[in-house]
Amino acid sequence: MQKYSICFIIFFFLILFSVLNFFMSIYFIMNNIIFFLEWEIISFNSMSVMMSILLDWMSLLFMMFVSLISSVVIYYSKSYMSSELNLNRFIILVLLFVFSMILLIISPNIISILLGWDGLGLVSYCLVIYYQNIKSYNAGMLTALSNRIGDVFLLMVIGWMMNYGSWNYYFYLEFMKNDFVMFMISMMIIIAAMTKSAQIPFSSWLPAAMAAPTPVSALVHSSTLVTAGVYLLIRFNLLLIDTLFIKVLLLLSGLTMFMAGISANYEFDLKKIIALSTLSQLGLMMSILSMGMPNLAFFHLLTHAMFKALLFMCAGVIIHMMNDIQDIRFMGGISNYIPLTVLCLNISNMSLCGMPFLSGFYSKDLILEMVSLSNLNFFIFMLYYISTGLTMFYSFRLVMYLMINDYNLLSIYNLYDEDYVMLKSMFVLLFMSIVIGSFLMWLIFSYPYMIYLPMNLKLMVIYVVVLGLLMGFIISNMSIYSINKFLFTYEISNFLCLMWFMPNLSTYGLNFYFLNYSQVLLKNIDMGWNELYSGQGMFMILKKYSIFYNFFQMNNYKIYLFSFVLWMLMIFMMNIL
Repeated sequence: MQKYSICFIIFFFLILFSVLNFFMSIYFIMNNIIFFLEWEIISFNSMSVMMSILLDWMSLLFMMFVSLISSVVIYYSKSYMSSELNLNRFIILVLLFVFSMILLIISPNIISILLGWDGLGLVSYCLVIYYQNIKSYNAGMLTALSNRIGDVFLLMVIGWMMNYGSWNYYFYLEFMKNDFVMFMISMMIIIAAMTKSAQIPFSSWLPAAMAAPTPVSALVHSSTLVTAGVYLLIRFNLLLIDTLFIKVLLLLSGLTMFMAGISANYEFDLKKIIALSTLSQLGLMMSILSMGMPNLAFFHLLTHAMFKALLFMCAGVIIHMMNDIQDIRFMGGISNYIPLTVLCLNISNMSLCGMPFLSGFYSKDLILEMVSLSNLNFFIFMLYYISTGLTMFYSFRLVMYLMINDYNLLSIYNLYDEDYVMLKSMFVLLFMSIVIGSFLMWLIFSYPYMIYLPMNLKLMVIYVVVLGLLMGFIISNMSIYSINKFLFTYEISNFLCLMWFMPNLSTYGLNFYFLNYSQVLLKNIDMGWNELYSGQGMFMILKKYSIFYNFFQMNNYKIYLFSFVLWMLMIFMMNIL
């Protein structure tokens, strides 16, 4: 009983916290209020170390979403992790993760941002290696090492900001845009955000982090870890406008969106398909952010958090029912057996694709219309629309494999839709996935956007969505017995399936080189020459002398002279040696 009660108590308190943040954020938006709280911890020379808290509508709204999703995930874990012996430890890790994210959200100070940022990195490592096997361990190391790059750049930002006498970046964004130090800081902030939000070339850790338990995936890849980089750039947005790096970021995030969309169409692991779809949406947020529209990026971040958490939770139920099988080729026809889960899955999937009047539609359609309205490079323009088509492509392929194709696993199976703890937690997010888009649009954009476009551009979204739907249907219907679609394109399929060889290039290649080099240094210097000439060397010399003195002291005085001569000879010989 105690296992269940702790989940319910934490769920209750997080829901209360979420409701409080929700009403406060509405009050702050309506009255245009910002609270900036500062506490001086230590002061030396001209430097002062402050603990600062920034409460505005953005941080309160984001905290509301994080606490709502984490409360639902903890309640869901009560059933999903019911066979876990150390359920309390798992819940505490998830709570630590949420607290790190909240610290990052409310920090206008680069030092406290680093604390939250590093807390996310450390706890995510602990959660990814939660199932203690070699695959989880490798995925955890990959996640931790990739995120360390961003941590190092944040540490360098702290060093650079000492020039200003304070780490409260919030005050420097307006009037130091043309300063060289701020130019360097903007570059480092962008690289840090790219590592945390898994943009090219740091993308390979995000699908690998699927080794974590599914409730963790639902939390981590919807509203916390991967969105931390996007949130950081939204906060630093004033500093980044019209810099060279933001243009590079636009290209890289567009390519990330495209690459993740293609790779998801070649993937057969259910959780990895959803992870790659997260990567694609992160590319969308980053690219619209680099076009100078932070409110739109924040809007999509919030709507995406709801339906993506729901999508992961549905996947968790399916994996649970299928005896921990994640390969979609074994699934099929599940809508006959678990209709309520399939309802949630379909609505979250349609919201991801931008189906009108679901939450994803409001943010995604507005983003694509603003892209059509902007004065943009044709290549970037095509990346946006092709990636949108690919989203529909892999979503419909998933629907075909899970629901429309025949059931492929066993002759006797036990699929049931009566796990009411999981269902209740999913229905909370189902409701939010339907209503939150329109609600946030009324709340965040107090003035209406009137976007005038030619008819073809206005219907461009519909064109690519329908095209993606048709392609998904055609590709999924290609029978194994007919000519396989991979046979003629083996090399290109291999390239696209392996995320453009990114794990080999960016992760295994670089990390193997550096880790191998550090192992050589450890063996030759730390455990070699250093040992020989410091610790072990001194120990061996003292040991030899003490053995000899002990031998001398234990003898009686009759052979004193003989011993003295022998002793002198031995010292002479030892010095020669």
